[in-house]
Amino acid sequence: MKIRRTKVHGRDAVYHCMSRVVNGERLFQDREKEMLRKMIWQVADFCGVEVLTYCVMSNHFHVLLRVPDGQRVDDAELMRRYRVLYPKPTKYQAGSVKVLTSQLEADSEEAQQLRAKLLARMGDVSEYMKAVKQRFSVWFNRNHKRYGTLWADRFKSVLVEGHGNPLQTMAAYIDLNPVRAGIVEDPKDYRFCGYAEAVVGVKAAQAGLVHVWSDHGAKQVQSALQAHRLLIFGKHAAGAGLSDMTRERALKVLDEEDGQLPKSVMLRCRVRYFTDGAILGSAEFVHGFTGAWQRERGRKYPPKVNPMRGSDWGDLAVIQGLRRQVFG
Repeated sequence: MKIRRTKVHGRDAVYHCMSRVVNGERLFQDREKEMLRKMIWQVADFCGVEVLTYCVMSNHFHVLLRVPDGQRVDDAELMRRYRVLYPKPTKYQAGSVKVLTSQLEADSEEAQQLRAKLLARMGDVSEYMKAVKQRFSVWFNRNHKRYGTLWADRFKSVLVEGHGNPLQTMAAYIDLNPVRAGIVEDPKDYRFCGYAEAVVGVKAAQAGLVHVWSDHGAKQVQSALQAHRLLIFGKHAAGAGLSDMTRERALKVLDEEDGQLPKSVMLRCRVRYFTDGAILGSAEFVHGFTGAWQRERGRKYPPKVNPMRGSDWGDLAVIQGLRRQVFG
């Protein structure tokens, strides 16, 4: 099924991407999660994109991805990235690297075609997700003696305003996946998410979290970790437990009483705005993409900008209003 997605050109962009296993089967144990975790980082290095946070679950994964605009990649960097994607080359592949390097140095027509082919796989959200999913599928099928498709359809994506409250709220929602699933009470105890990696000192994960909170004045890792934890746990940030309100009670307040809940409580519910909202940010940010969204889908009229309900989201809005079953 063709999924139309809004892409940004001419400036940096942030996307929340998600892909689910076919039929929702829970196929990933710790070994599979670890391999997918490694590939998420590995392919990001090759593609020249930045993983701000991520979460790998038993039947799907999320990644919050920053795609820089207009990267300049010289031939030395091009070959470094190529080696990143093939860290343990065979003898044949090692020879190929030497051949590729020689071709690029010669700057022939063949070299220009090679350069263009490699660069086309970089700096693009679709190419990144394609590479992650294809490489993991090959590994998974080979190791489990299976064949056929592993992933259901194409990946979902939400264009996210790349700073401040929209970015911070989306990052927290992604890191809280294992809490919503009842696996842990604190995401720092689930090692297959960006927040947990940042807590234990993984530099790339820490850099992503610092970027998320840079507008908040968090230039250092500890400041970013504290700010993220405060958003995740609200006034209970010092402790690891959930809010006193149960998830069932929270949903009753939202659906039956049409009420509002604290953001830290809402983030423990499944909120489809974060996965199906198409474009998420301030009302001004979302409104700026209504024309592009309309053209991409061939709609007669531009879409409405819908404020997010259910909590004090701080002016967050989406294009897809999702009037039914927003919360779960």
